[in-house]
Formats: sequence, C-alpha cells, structure tokens
Amino acid sequence: MSRRYGGNPAGTVILIIADITALILILWIAFYLFDANTANGTVSWVHDAANWLSGWSHNLFSIDSDNWRTVVNYGLPAVVYLLIGHAVAGRVGRS
Repeated sequence: MSRRYGGNPAGTVILIIADITALILILWIAFYLFDANTANGTVSWVHDAANWLSGWSHNLFSIDSDNWRTVVNYGLPAVVYLLIGHAVAGRVGRS
C-alpha cells in the first residue's frame, strides 16, 4: 500500500478518495446483480451513496436490460472517477 499511495500527501488523499468512490459504485453493481436485500442497512447505504455519486450518468444511454443499465449507469462513473482521480493525483505528485 505504501508504494501505491506513497509520495505527495495531497496526491495520496486524492487517490484514496477516487478509489473509495469507485469501490462504492462497484459494490452497488455487485449488490444489484446478486439481488442483495435492499432492506439491509449496509446495502441501503451503499445504494444511496452510489445514487448520489452517479446521479450525473443515470439514463445517459437507453438500455433495455436492467442488469446492463445498472452496470453502465454505475460503472461509467466509477471509471471516470478513477481516471480523473488518478490523473489529478499524478499531476499533484509531480508538482
């Protein structure tokens, strides 16, 4: 972990935030695909957080399959947050 998150402390914070954000979105995709109980507090919290984090990408594409729609609506923001977070952390680390 020290190697991946080592270096500039600001860059480290940005990387950790980007990774946690993507993890929340990916967790919701897994919970949805495996039909997790949404009455469970943890599942409900992850769903609410994922909805908030991915609000800008909902219904960006017209997809008939509920499973694929969920993967795209939550997976796209996960990838975007990772790419932007890691790019910004890289720039911060060089300065």
